[in-house]
Amino acid sequence: MKKIFLIVLALIVYSYSIQAQNSEGKMDDKGRLALTAWVPEQIEGMPEASRQNLENKLKQIITANGMSASPFSSRFIITANVTVVTKDMTATAPPMQAYTLDVTFYVGDGFEGKSFASYTSTIKGVGANETKAYTAALKNIKTNDPGYQAFIEKGKAKIIEYYNSQCDFIIKEAKTLATQNKFEEAIWKLTSVPDVCADCYNKCMDAVAPIYKQQIDRDCKLKLTEANNLWAANQTVDAANQVGAIVSTIEPEAACFGEVKALSNKIAARVKELDAREWNYTLKEQAQESERIKAYRDIGVAYGNGQPQNVTYKSLW
Repeated sequence: MKKIFLIVLALIVYSYSIQAQNSEGKMDDKGRLALTAWVPEQIEGMPEASRQNLENKLKQIITANGMSASPFSSRFIITANVTVVTKDMTATAPPMQAYTLDVTFYVGDGFEGKSFASYTSTIKGVGANETKAYTAALKNIKTNDPGYQAFIEKGKAKIIEYYNSQCDFIIKEAKTLATQNKFEEAIWKLTSVPDVCADCYNKCMDAVAPIYKQQIDRDCKLKLTEANNLWAANQTVDAANQVGAIVSTIEPEAACFGEVKALSNKIAARVKELDAREWNYTLKEQAQESERIKAYRDIGVAYGNGQPQNVTYKSLW
C-alpha cells in the first residue's frame, strides 16, 4: 500500500512539474507576439507634431507589457484615439493652455478593422500654446500603468485565437502563393505564425519545408546559370572569384547542388593551373534542423522587411 501511495505521489509531482513548465513556456512564447504601433493620419484636435510622441508611447507600452514591436507592418496593431475633454486657460502670468485628454488604446486586427481589447486613460498637460500643452499631456502617459496588463493580455489571447482559427486558411494561401512562384511571400506567411500557437505553428513548419525546397531549387538554377555563364565567358582567377561568391551561397539541399559541386571542382582545378594556389571559396554544408528553421525565418524576415512600411490600417473605433 505504501509503495502504491509513493507511486501516485510521484506521478502527481511529475504532472505538476510538467504543467509548470508548459505555463512558463506559454508566457515566454506570448512575449514573442509582435504588434505594429500605428497612429492614424488624422485624430481630431491632435497637432501634427504630437503624432510621433504618441507612436513612441505605443511602442513603449508594447515593450513594457511583454510583447515586441514588429520590424515590419503586421496585421495586428496597437493604436489609440485621443479625445479632448477640457481645454482651459490657467490663471497664471503669463496664462498657459491646460488640456485634459482621454486616450483610448486598442489592440486589434488592422487589416479587418476589428478591435480585440481597449483601455482608456485620462491625462493632463500644460503648455505655452495648444501644441505644447497637448504634447505635455501625451508625455504623461504612464507606460507601466498596471491597467495596461489586462488590456494587453486580452489582446494577446485574441491574436492567438486568430491563428488557431485561421491556420488552415493561412497554409492554403501559402501553398497558392508557392504555385505562383511567390516562395518568399509564402514562407513569410508561414513563419509569421508565433510558436505559442503550438498546433498551428507545427503545421506551418511542416508546410514550409516543401515550399522552402522549391525556393532553394529555383535559387540554385538561377545562380548556377549565372555562374556557368560567367565562367564560360572568361576562365580567369578573377572570374573564378566572381563565380565563387555566387556558388558559395547555394544551399546544399537544392536539387542542382551536384552540378554546383562539379563546377566548383572544375574551377578549383583551373585556378590551381593558372595560379598554383588553392581556390578560397567553399560550398555550404548540409544544415542541421535548427539551422533550417532559422533559414526559413531569415527568408520570411527578409521578405517582410522589403515590404512597404506605410501601410494604412482600418480604424479600430
